[in-house]
Order: sequence, then structure tokens, then C-alpha cells
Amino acid sequence: MLLAGQIGEGPATPCCSETADGERKNVEEKSDSIAALAGDEQVSEGTDHGDLRSYVSAFIEKEVGNDLQSLKKLDKLVEQMTESKMQLEEQVLTISSEIPKRIQNALKNAEESKQFLNKFLEQETHLLSSIDRHLLTAQPWMEDLGAMINQIEEIERHLAYLKWISQIEELSDSIQQYLMTSNVPEAASTLVSMAELDIQLQESSCTHLLGFVRATVKFWHKILKDRLTSDFEEVLAQLHWPFITPSQSQTTGLSRPASAPETHANLETVFCQLLKLQTSDELLTEPKQPPETCSPASTSVLLPIQVMLTPLQKRFRYHFRGNQQTNVLSKPEWYLAQVLLWIGNHTQFLDEKVQPILDKVGCAVNARLEFSRGLMALVLEKLAADIPCLLYDDNLFCHLVDEVLLFERELHSVHGYPSTFANCTHILSEETCFQRWLTVERKFALQKMDSMLSSEAAWISQYKDITDMDEMKVPDCAETFMTLLLVITDRYKSLPIASRKLQFLELQKDLVDDFRIRLTQVMKEETRAPLGFRYCAILNAVNYISTVLADWADNVFFLQLQQAALEVFADNNTLSKLQLGQLASMESSVFDDMINLLERLKHDMLTRQVDHVFREVKDAAKLYRKERWLSLPPQAEQAVMSLSSSACPLLLTLRDRLLQLEQQLCFSLFKIFWQMLAEKLDVYIYQEIILANHFNDGGAAQLQFDMTRNLFPLFSHYCKRPENYFKHVKEACIVLNLSIGSALLLKEVLQSAPGQPPATAALNEVGVYKLAQQDVEILLNLRTNWPNTGK
Repeated sequence: MLLAGQIGEGPATPCCSETADGERKNVEEKSDSIAALAGDEQVSEGTDHGDLRSYVSAFIEKEVGNDLQSLKKLDKLVEQMTESKMQLEEQVLTISSEIPKRIQNALKNAEESKQFLNKFLEQETHLLSSIDRHLLTAQPWMEDLGAMINQIEEIERHLAYLKWISQIEELSDSIQQYLMTSNVPEAASTLVSMAELDIQLQESSCTHLLGFVRATVKFWHKILKDRLTSDFEEVLAQLHWPFITPSQSQTTGLSRPASAPETHANLETVFCQLLKLQTSDELLTEPKQPPETCSPASTSVLLPIQVMLTPLQKRFRYHFRGNQQTNVLSKPEWYLAQVLLWIGNHTQFLDEKVQPILDKVGCAVNARLEFSRGLMALVLEKLAADIPCLLYDDNLFCHLVDEVLLFERELHSVHGYPSTFANCTHILSEETCFQRWLTVERKFALQKMDSMLSSEAAWISQYKDITDMDEMKVPDCAETFMTLLLVITDRYKSLPIASRKLQFLELQKDLVDDFRIRLTQVMKEETRAPLGFRYCAILNAVNYISTVLADWADNVFFLQLQQAALEVFADNNTLSKLQLGQLASMESSVFDDMINLLERLKHDMLTRQVDHVFREVKDAAKLYRKERWLSLPPQAEQAVMSLSSSACPLLLTLRDRLLQLEQQLCFSLFKIFWQMLAEKLDVYIYQEIILANHFNDGGAAQLQFDMTRNLFPLFSHYCKRPENYFKHVKEACIVLNLSIGSALLLKEVLQSAPGQPPATAALNEVGVYKLAQQDVEILLNLRTNWPNTGK
């Protein structure tokens, strides 16, 4: 094995190409010999520790076996083994002679490599010393060269500075020459180039240069703006701008005087020239936006639109910011309506005359929306000034919010004003104003709840005389309350900030909880009469509110609020991972807590009603419980079966209560009521009447007639198969009325195979599925008509 490992080294490089084939053949022969040698060595290692004879025997057994005819092969095997041995010996001798030569070659190569490495190290040392001497010599030259480079760079900066100044002065001179020759369009274009230079220099630290450029832009911008504004105002005056009344707008749009084409051409010309000053105007105009505002950042209105807005701005400030009688804090609808009127009056002109100009120059701005944005700035300015004066007058503040929300609704729905633009809801969303809004909403909502619950018609349905609309039998107070919540939702739905909407949602949930507590208090006063009109009205109210909240939970708006709440709760770690998972998977909703409390109250009230009716029914069933079921005549002796006289009070009481509550409760509540009552009656009759008595043939038949022909039909008005809600009673009647033979056979099967499939199959065969085997055996023992077997 050592030889095999040594032979694994690469062969020596051949001396010439003629020996390549021989070498390759030799290598292959060597590898074969190594494999054979390894095999022999393994065999020898195996035999060193074992019996050589047993190894030979196993080899002969493998090659010869039990076939005696195969002994002829032995000579050939001996020859093969001898030949293999000779080849292996030759290979071992060859390899043993080559290994020392390879080792010597490897050592020689390593020594040569070491010498080369030492030479390289010497060269490196010499080179490093040369470099150090060169750097030391060149150091003074480098210092002188660095100083010269710094001087050159400084001169280049001065030259660039002078070039900027020269370029700005050239542009300034060009503007002056264009104005002297009344070439305003070229002057405006040149000013655009100067404004672009100003924008390019924004990152520069040359404050004096920046100031010089800005001052020059401002100087020429004012001159050009004043001149073009004057020209534009003259054109607008010819068009009778602004259109104060709708009739004026229509007249201007319909009339086509001879000078109209020329006027509109002038309008387009001056408008485009003013539009060129937009870049410099934006540079010089600082956005007027309070630091605490919630409004989104917005660019200034287009310069020509600003000129068109100027006369309207003057009118607005004169009437609504001065000492005029139209400036009244209690009448915000006056200026809001005026702004809507102005937008409507100018819409046609802006769409037909101004918008084509903007499209022609490639300006992606909607003229009507830009005009509306300029007027909205006046409204926001007015609101910001008025709201601090109204914060502590609840009535005036509430009126302002109502009018602002109506204004916003019409602005968005009628005039298409985008919600992404600055609008009044951003002002209402500011912290001070918003908290006051929440407080006022809560105050007026609580006052409304007090008035609706104290009203004489609080518990009467508005649609009691209209069957199709009175399915829920909703009392007036509940419907008014849900309308109040719906109005609140409409008021805050358009708020731009999700956190503000969530605060309103919490207010709604608080109001629902407060209303539930008030209903509970009124309900407790009516607990002595749980079947009374008011008690049923409260129950209908609770059911209606719960149903509406469940519907709202699937509304897109509240689903969006649920997603927003999920993000807030995840950031604040206010909910467990399970609750967050339920919100995220939509397994729960934002109203789940309220719905669960209302459902619990509804269940408690229904349970109280069921218990009350059940007590009345039990009192009416006293005589029926004492019926002599053991001695009643058999059915064959009676001409016609009739209801037991003792069962009449029970059934009459049950019928009256079902009719009464069917009229007073809504369908879904009444369904739950009669199903709960039927379940309690089923258990009561089974345990207190059937299991407490013994029955002969006549008694069992009479019981079955009373149940199937009288009790069950009372509930047939509410379902198709009422007997399915009285499974204990129905199956007990089946067992008690089995024929003697069937009863004996069933009893025998139950006794022989208790709890086994044959017993279950026998019960199912006679129609018993609900009762257990032990119950059936008890019922069979209650029969007294068993034949006398002599035992």
C-alpha cells in the first residue's frame, strides 16, 4: 500500500515526442500493476490473520465448485496466477527504481525556486532604496508644483466666476435691448435662461454670486411681469372678465363680436408670454404655508391664472375680510357659496379658451383645477383666520364644520376638485381644531341621545303600519341613533389622515357603548314585564344595532380603517399577536367588541323572556302532569280521539305567548325565541311528564295524540317540521306506542347487545335517533301492557 501511495505522484516530463506513446503505455501498465499489487496485498493481509488453507479452499470452491469436470481448469489457473505474479514482480522492480529519481528531481526544483526567491528579494530591497532616494530628491519639486497647481486652480475659479458674471450681464443686456425694441417674447425667453442659470447655481457656495443672480432675475422679472400683467388685464377687460353672474358668463360665451378673434389671439399671445415667467416666478415666490398645517406641499398657481384671479381675490377680501356686513362669523356659507359660484361661472371659459392654450404649449395643467386651487387658497386663508374665533362657541363652530363639509362635498363631486390638493379638511385636521371638533361631536351626539330616548315615540317604529318596511320592528330611538352614527361617518370619511379617522371611529364606538348602557338601564326597569311592549322594543333595538354594525364591518371604508388600525396597533404594541393576526386575516372587525357586548345583552334578554314564558307554561301544565296515564281507555274504545282537557291551559298559554311575541319581536329574534322555548319544553315534557308516569295503551296513544296533533302544530307556522325540535318527546311517543311484538323484540335486542351496533340499528329502525339506549330501556319499563309470561 505504501508503493501505491508513492506511485500516485505525477510522472516526469518526457524528453522527446517519440517516447510519448511508450510513456503513456508504460503508465497504464503501471496503474494496472498497482491495482493487482494492491489486490494481492489485501489478500496477503487477510491471510496473515487467518488460515491460508481455508483461503485456498474458498478460492478453489469459487473457481471449481462441486463440478468435477471443472478440475481441468486447474492447470490453466496455475499458469495464469504464475504469469500474474511475474508481471507484478517486474512492475514492483521498475517502480522501485524510478521513485528515488523523482524525489531527487523534486528536491532539485525546490532548491532552484529558493534561489530565484532570494534573487527577487534582493532586487526588491534595491528597488525600495532607489524609490526612497528619488522621492527625497523630488520632494522640493513636488512642493513647488503643488503651489503652482493651487494658483492655477484659484485663477480658474476666478475666471469661471467672471464668466458667470459676464454671462449674466450679457443676458441682462439682451433683455434690456429686447425691451427697448418692444420684443417682449424674446425678453421673456431670455429671462427663462437667466432663471435656469439661477437654478444651476443653487448648489454653489458663492453667496455673493447667488445674490447677484437672484437680484438680476428679480429686477427683470418685476419689469416684465408688470408690463405683461398690464397687457393681460387689458385683454381680460375686453372679455368682461371676471364673470360675476352666470348670465354674464353665458352672454360672453355666446356673443361673437367682430373683434372676438383678435381678442382671443391677443389673449393667447399674452398668456403664453406670462407663462414663460413661471420659472422665475416660482424662484422668487416663497410658499405661504403655516408650519403646523396638515396641508400637502403645493406649487404656486400658474402666473397667468394668478393675474386672472386678482380681481376675484380683491372682491373676496373686500367682502369677507374687511368691515363689510357680509363678513359675519356666523355665516360661513356666504363666502363658501360665493367661491362655488365663481368656479361655476368661469368653468366654460376656462375649458374652452384657456385649456387649449395650455395644451398647445405642452403644459400638463388643468386650467379649471388651477383656477379652483387659487380660489381655494382664499378659503383656507379665511378659515385659518376665523376658526380661532369660533373654537369656544359650540354652535358657531359646529355650523362652520357643517358648512365646510357640504362645501367640500360639492367641490369634489360637482367640480372634480382632487382630494390630493390642499382643501378645507386639512385645516379641520390640525390638532387644536380637530380636538375641538371631536369634543363638539361627542357633546351634540350625547344631547341627541338624551332627546331621542326621552321622546314619547322613542320605542315606536316609524314604519309600524308598513309591513314591508317593518321587518326589523326597529324603534325610533335605535334608528335615529344609527342615523346619527352614519352622519358622523359621512362627516369624517373625507379626512386626509388615517389617524384622525381612527379617532372618530373610537368616538363612534364610545357612543355605541354609551347607548348600550342606556338601553340596559331602561331594560332593567322593565324586567318585571319581560313580555311587555317596551321590553320587546329594547330587544329589537339591540338586535338592529348589532346587525347594522356587522354589516358595516364588511364595508370597504371600515375595512380600510381596520388596516390602518392594524398598523397603529402593531407600532404601539397595544394588542397581542393573536389579536393582530385576527385583524390582519379579517377574522375580526373594528366593531367586534361592541357586537359581542350587544349579542350578550340580546341573549340575556331573550333568555329572560323564554324563562318567563316557560314558567307560565309550567304553571298551566300542573293538571296535565297529574293525568292518569295508567288508566285511560284504549284508542279502540274511543270513537274519535280528542285533546286531553288538562292540556288545554298549557296549549292556550303557549299559543297566546307565541302570537304576542311574534307581533312584538322581529323575525330573527322570534325565531331564536321559539326555538329556545321548544328546546326547554321538549326536555320538560320528557322529564317531568313522560319519565314521571307509567302508561297503558290508552295513555300512550293519548300522549302521542296530544303531542303530534296539538302541541307540534302550534309551531308549524314557523317551520315545516316542528317535531324535529321535540326529538325527546317524539321518540318517547314512538317507544311507548310500539306494538307488543315490536317492543318485546326491541327489548330483547337491547338486553342481548347493549351498546353494540345491532342495538343502534334496532333503535334506528323504529325511528329512535336522539335517545340513548338506557333511555329507551327506561321508557319500555314505563309501559304497563306487557303480556303475563308467568315469571
